[in-house]
Amino acid sequence: MKLTVSEGGERLDVYLTKKTDMTRSQIKQLLDKNKISVNEEYGIKSGKIIKAGEKIEIELPQEEIDLIPQDLPITIIYEDEDIAVINKAQGMSVHPGGGASIGTLANALLYHFQNLSSINSTVRPGIVHRLDKDTSGVMLVAKNDKAHLNLSKQIAERTVEKIYVALVEGVVKTDCGEIKTFITRSTKNRKLMIVGGSEREAITLYKVLERFESNTLVEFTLITGRTHQIRVHSKYIGHPVVGDISYGYKKQKFNLKGQLLHAKKISFTHPKTKEIVTFETDLPEYFEKILKVLILN
Repeated sequence: MKLTVSEGGERLDVYLTKKTDMTRSQIKQLLDKNKISVNEEYGIKSGKIIKAGEKIEIELPQEEIDLIPQDLPITIIYEDEDIAVINKAQGMSVHPGGGASIGTLANALLYHFQNLSSINSTVRPGIVHRLDKDTSGVMLVAKNDKAHLNLSKQIAERTVEKIYVALVEGVVKTDCGEIKTFITRSTKNRKLMIVGGSEREAITLYKVLERFESNTLVEFTLITGRTHQIRVHSKYIGHPVVGDISYGYKKQKFNLKGQLLHAKKISFTHPKTKEIVTFETDLPEYFEKILKVLILN
């Protein structure tokens, strides 16, 4: 992980707790093991006061999880010798974390595919990008390291088109627009992201598909790919995603198991054929059911 300090004046460990998921004690352990450098220098103390413009590099420890293949049901939209395209179900985590090592998409991929890229460590085989646990939809999988590097480069260069559909609270007045902010990790709840900071720019385009009495069906196009970006931006404009109790209303009017956010479409250049390919998925049945209720009302 590489960071560039935008505003100095803070202790190194305090700064890093705001920018990562780590505690100050974890940061000290990494410093003591020379796993963190500032301007390519090691042996730095936790209390060092950082300056604007300084470059921080962190060598994160690999997760020690013995990932096992599991015969879990997954929908494979497309597959060849280099890539696969998956329609991830709501409620399935993409990879292990927090001590859990079973029941994830990563476990299922190990079972269903003989070859997967290893670039993202042994607990993220083939995984080029991720979706939140309760977000459904299309995902790319790399079956070898060469394809993985190619796809990762496309994502970094923002040439991969990712389109989502969400049902949001309230009636969005403008037909289309751009949401452009910075997104950073919350200091109050490390699992959540907030609008703020000055390093991780987040850009989302939106287009209204249909308006209901008190909800709006919206299409979102990601220009950047920050953690929880659509959910954070939806909250930011005053229209949180329906079913999202983390960023939206705690009391929901529908009996849902998660947010109504679906990764509907992805377009990219195939790493081998160099042709632009597009894959699209239908909205899940539970999503369509809510829309039918709204139409009838």
